[in-house]
Amino acid sequence: MDKLYLIRVSRFKYPKSAPRSMEPRGFQAGDLGMDFSTYFTGMTMGLSLIVAIGAQNAFILRQGLRHEYVFAVCLACALSDAVLIVIGVTSLKQVIAVLPWLDPAMRYGGTAFLVWYGAKSLLSAIRSTGALSVANSSSASFGKTMAMCLALTWLNPHVYLDTVVLLGTIATRFPGHQAEFAAGAMTGSFLFFFSLGYGATRLKPIFSRPASWRILEAIVACVMWLIAFKLLGGM
Repeated sequence: MDKLYLIRVSRFKYPKSAPRSMEPRGFQAGDLGMDFSTYFTGMTMGLSLIVAIGAQNAFILRQGLRHEYVFAVCLACALSDAVLIVIGVTSLKQVIAVLPWLDPAMRYGGTAFLVWYGAKSLLSAIRSTGALSVANSSSASFGKTMAMCLALTWLNPHVYLDTVVLLGTIATRFPGHQAEFAAGAMTGSFLFFFSLGYGATRLKPIFSRPASWRILEAIVACVMWLIAFKLLGGM
């Protein structure tokens, strides 16, 4: 029986033209099962929303300029954003499945907010005369610093609107690839917060001039309006 088995195996021949699935091929990015286009879209959207100067970002700038607990502050802000982004991408989808009217309502509501926020930033760019102040005030303890950081993050309604509502709503436009979108948005948060905290020293000469803040606010206005356009269906 062993000899007969060997003879039968030796007579087997592979077809001359094997199917494409049997042909060897090189490694491709798609083999990872990850949509990098959606990942970078999420990163871009996350960065666009976070870059708007607010109380949280101004606090990180000041901590970076003072060299006080920079890593802890940046990590707390980035992890907080990551948690909120996951909540928005996962839970918002389930809620919309039960309440289909919520998707357009939140989309139009988010668009209205972005248009208003852009107008507010533009008005600030026109009228603002202030600059980033880092007076030589006494240093706060680690506990007080982190309490202030978490308060500016979790008690700020804009943070929820940006991460949970807006990013969660935009993520619904990438069915099957929400994980890549969320990963990109979280990457954008980590990149921005740590770049802001540790790059604050280099930014000090720039943001000590009111004109720099006016230019930044004008850029923020344009970015907010661009996101509003994409949220309406321009994506």
